[in-house]
Amino acid sequence: MMGIRRIRAATITGTALVLVAATAAIALTTSASTAAPAAAAADPVLVGAGDIATSGSGDTATAALLDGISGTVFTTGDNVYNNGTSSEFNSYYNPTWGRHKARTRPAPGNHDYNTSGASGYYGYFGSVAGPSGRGYYSYDLGNWHIVSLNSNISMTSGSAQVTWLRNDLAASTKPCTLAYWHHPLFTSGANHAPSTSTRPLYQALYDYNADVVVWGHNHQYERFAPMNPSGAADSARGLRSFVAGMGGAGAYGFGTIQPNSQARNTGTLGVLKFTLHADSYDWQFVPQAGKTYTDSGTGTCH
Repeated sequence: MMGIRRIRAATITGTALVLVAATAAIALTTSASTAAPAAAAADPVLVGAGDIATSGSGDTATAALLDGISGTVFTTGDNVYNNGTSSEFNSYYNPTWGRHKARTRPAPGNHDYNTSGASGYYGYFGSVAGPSGRGYYSYDLGNWHIVSLNSNISMTSGSAQVTWLRNDLAASTKPCTLAYWHHPLFTSGANHAPSTSTRPLYQALYDYNADVVVWGHNHQYERFAPMNPSGAADSARGLRSFVAGMGGAGAYGFGTIQPNSQARNTGTLGVLKFTLHADSYDWQFVPQAGKTYTDSGTGTCH
């Protein structure tokens, strides 16, 4: 109202003042209407791989990728070779992926358990690896519930781990869920057959409408279409699964290609990056420097 009064007063004394006042009013209106909105917070990123640190240089290449990617780092086990000792963690893992230890949420593998009780693993990662000797835990990222599981201990339907998992999933209020552990239920890898003992973990996730699962163990990359626990394609409720064992250790070959395998690569180290949106996700295989293989796509939450 004050602007209108000034324009009317100016009309009494001359049109020049009217033009000046009107021009100023237009400038103010234009400035207000085109001001950029506040930037939205970036969607969380979860990035990682498994089968990582050795005396070679593979983990140096993949750690360099993490240097340029923000977010939370996950591991799918076999964090260090060959035996998961404290000395190996300090000598091989710590100089490379250890640069990102503070933002890492790991899972253990069978090589980590080559040391009794995986004491090197639990000693190195501390509380972020979950209670010592248990090795399973969960956390939230944005609209996503993330679960790290331990495929080196009992996974029977009535086990402590599966009971905990079902209770954890029932208590979650997040609309989207991603889980990871070491041994794959589905894989085309020639070195390690599918680990059917992990099916109760997958079944629990399926029963609670989880969306994504990531494994390691076979040193390669593979992506499967969404499937139910029996391995049948299920676009309505199935989990999309990934084998992400390309973190640094020597590559393995493929054997018989399993049903619903949609993408595969061996010989390219890298990390698997998830961008976690409110009700969907993007995935991207990020290759080591000098390599060109990649795989990417988008999925929606159930």
